[in-house]
Amino acid sequence: MAGALLVGALAGAVTGVGGAALMDNDGAQTVASSPDAPSSLQPVDNQTQTSPPQNAAGSTEAAAARVLPSVVKIYTTGPQGSGSGSGIILTPQGEILTNNHVVEQAAEGGKLAVSFNDGSSADATIVGRDPLTDLAVIKAEDVSGFRPATMGDSDGLQVGQQVVAVGAPFGLESTVTTGVVSALNRPVTTRGADLDDPATAFPAVQTDAAINPGNSGGPLVDLSGRVVGINSAIKTASSSAGQQSGSIGLGFAIPSADAIPIVEQLRRGETPTHARIGVSVVDATDDVGLPSGALVRQVEPGTAGDEAGIEVGQVITRVDDHVIANADSLVATIRSYRPGDTVVLTVAPADSQGTPTGDSQTISVTLGSDA
Repeated sequence: MAGALLVGALAGAVTGVGGAALMDNDGAQTVASSPDAPSSLQPVDNQTQTSPPQNAAGSTEAAAARVLPSVVKIYTTGPQGSGSGSGIILTPQGEILTNNHVVEQAAEGGKLAVSFNDGSSADATIVGRDPLTDLAVIKAEDVSGFRPATMGDSDGLQVGQQVVAVGAPFGLESTVTTGVVSALNRPVTTRGADLDDPATAFPAVQTDAAINPGNSGGPLVDLSGRVVGINSAIKTASSSAGQQSGSIGLGFAIPSADAIPIVEQLRRGETPTHARIGVSVVDATDDVGLPSGALVRQVEPGTAGDEAGIEVGQVITRVDDHVIANADSLVATIRSYRPGDTVVLTVAPADSQGTPTGDSQTISVTLGSDA
């Protein structure tokens, strides 16, 4: 792998499936029942949720104490090898959230098992997976009584806020690392080990909390122990063949607010749906090479973009209040919405390179679905 690439295969593809996925610089690729089980996942308001009842409430210690019982290590084997990753307990009956790239080997004749924080273990099966968002739900067999994680509201995160990452980096289960939110809505594009999978693009929570191969699928939590992201990708320095690179302080998590709708569909056995405009875009640059948006190359007839009046040759520079720097930025931003949502695009006429050549205008688009 070339230096500093966020490549599509999960980190450590040579030795197994246990890594955070890597992201590509150019954006082309990237890492028994209980009656009181919650029927659905709901983000908890950051301002109203009470802190855990501990003397060190609001500290790293409190966050770790609250979330550790809800984090598992996932073991997987398949035709391409074996490895490990992390997961987040969703229900007392053993439904577990993780990354698709952690479990995809097991989807093709492999096996899964999980180990819990209390030392117990169980076989597991895949409930559903979504390569497009790099999310998956698995089910530990014949278990009950485990503590589900509390889902937080990633929309309330602030740059500089302290966060904690939990998982099994390099197989070291129940590992806790801490850092801050380095950036929000960072466009990240990755691809799993299966090259037939579509590229995953999401507006990531970037953090400097150490995330390493094996952290994939584990939680990023706030200081009250609420899950605000699912650790998914890292940027690394160069590594030689056969070796795994580790954290350089650039980790990326799928925001919880974006993950919850997909997870709910997977739990119900549904095929996940994703918002789409129905346009093909490329990176746009101005006359000195600075990114200037996403240049529309094609508009599919009958899609949301076509009905809204988007035209070939326009450059999209904003989606609502989100600045669009390039094509990946547009894809990642739209991925944070749901089919049927209405967004306001800022567009302008542009030359063949994407340099705006006229005044901007706004276009209201009701997003379509890939279903």
